[in-house]
Amino acid sequence: MGVLMSKKQQVEKVQKCNAVVSAFKEGLKDRPTQSTTGQAEGSTEAWDGAAEAPAQANENQPEHKDEDGKPGPSNHQSAQPREDCQKTNQEAWSRLRDGKGVEPEDLKKAHQLIPPAFIRPKRDINDDQPVEVKLDPREQPANDEMCEVCEVWTADDLFPCRTCTRVFHDGCLREMGYLNADALQEMRETAHTTTGWSCYYCDNVNLLLTEEEMYSLMETFKQCKIIPESCLVSDELLQYRHFVCKQLFEKDLTDEQEEEVLAQFAALDPEKRGQIEWSDFLYHETLSVLGKFRTENSLVRLLTAKERDRARSVFQSLDQDKDGIITSGETRRAQQSWFQKLSKESQSCNVSISHVGPISESSPASSSSEKSRDKDDNRPVTWDAFLRDSAIYVLAARPNSSAMHIRLPA
Repeated sequence: MGVLMSKKQQVEKVQKCNAVVSAFKEGLKDRPTQSTTGQAEGSTEAWDGAAEAPAQANENQPEHKDEDGKPGPSNHQSAQPREDCQKTNQEAWSRLRDGKGVEPEDLKKAHQLIPPAFIRPKRDINDDQPVEVKLDPREQPANDEMCEVCEVWTADDLFPCRTCTRVFHDGCLREMGYLNADALQEMRETAHTTTGWSCYYCDNVNLLLTEEEMYSLMETFKQCKIIPESCLVSDELLQYRHFVCKQLFEKDLTDEQEEEVLAQFAALDPEKRGQIEWSDFLYHETLSVLGKFRTENSLVRLLTAKERDRARSVFQSLDQDKDGIITSGETRRAQQSWFQKLSKESQSCNVSISHVGPISESSPASSSSEKSRDKDDNRPVTWDAFLRDSAIYVLAARPNSSAMHIRLPA
């Protein structure tokens, strides 16, 4: 017959185990009742005396009180949590027997849904060395089978992350408070589509920074009097950019640079609310730190298997003659394609791209820049160069927000 069991055999085995456990529990519950009955119906005085001794001891023993003089908890009260736990476990076994597992709504104990402690990475000694990523074959990583939060398998839908292999119950994410009602609805609508959804690990690109990098960034925020977890208006962003420019270059921003900052503000505020969220501002500054202080090889090492596979798909779709070479113009268009998300966000993305345009060093309106760009568009780009050039844009596309956290290539 072999070692592997069919689904029917597995269910039958679980049913047998459940029957044994239930019988054992019922036996424990009936034990005190049977003992008391035997003592009451016994014909010998020894059994009667033994039955009366504990009763006399209980009568002579003073009632337990706490320090305030109040009666302490009774045995019935202390046994109540144990009965609730047994009931919960029995219901869990019943659901597992039926092939449904444990629903996240059944996990109401606080210790079972503790938010994880985020640990910042440490750079390896070979972090800047080239890493070999072959164009073929694709890695095709499989998603995890159990929820990342409760570590329980269920027959109901698990929502996968588009960046890593983690899967989640929407109930678990709601219980932990990581997603509000709107974010949960967006996850349900996009997680199983080609657009995808990033989990709270991958959505927060700030977790890619090391302790030293984050400390340096936070010190800059403190000196600029940027309050964490607060929204920023355009004046505050201008003030922050003035301070950074003075610290790095010992000069103030020019009028042209101020316009670029305002265009950057518009890219981070696609819904035109007049302010940018703290998370969007933090992600933008995080990507700036990564772009300035990390090498391209280091950024490639941050990519997940799913992201590398998506980069392979984009490159191969552009490589029509299958010679392993595309043009730099196609590379720039591919880098913009990372940010095509939901249809309702596409408009915001297009607006953001138009706003990001003036930030580029060479103005698109300049005829000389257009000529130089035409020449550069035909520059050959290999797969390795494509992956190194696109790594920062792939990382910038992780957040679920429609805001543009990086300046797109012109």
